[in-house]
Amino acid sequence: MTSVRLVAMSDTHFPRRARDLPSALWAAVDAADVVVHAGDWCTVDLLDTLAARSARLLGVAGNNDGPDLWARLPEVARAEINGVRIAVVHETGDATGRERRCAAAYPDTDVLFFGHSHIPWDTTTTGGLRLLNPGSPTDRRRQPQHTYLTAELRDGGVHEVELHRL
Repeated sequence: MTSVRLVAMSDTHFPRRARDLPSALWAAVDAADVVVHAGDWCTVDLLDTLAARSARLLGVAGNNDGPDLWARLPEVARAEINGVRIAVVHETGDATGRERRCAAAYPDTDVLFFGHSHIPWDTTTTGGLRLLNPGSPTDRRRQPQHTYLTAELRDGGVHEVELHRL
């Protein structure tokens, strides 16, 4: 089984927080086999541009996205890639109890990508569900840096998860 290169981002908030993605993130998108966006795009233009530049795009709408994005994106996206069952959702609620809630809500999932908080997150539930939040590449809020994630999908698992600080 070959390795699949994945890049994940969330909460880009175009054009209020940025007019473009950082060049390092575009380079990662161009090199990736799969691009994940966990919501709060805020403009269809970014969706169209990211879809055109991505080999495969898996995205969801977020709470700041308007009807034009909700018409094109689901609340939850799912895919099985290289034996890894992936789900993407924008919001998972408070950090307290997140693992328990997500394990109950996504029992048939190996890795759940989520956004909303702009806070990077990487934990694994007792049942083995990996929870990943890439933070935001354009709106760091209270975080010290803008961020995104890369990972490799191979052998039915998620490997080399790396948080990139911009």
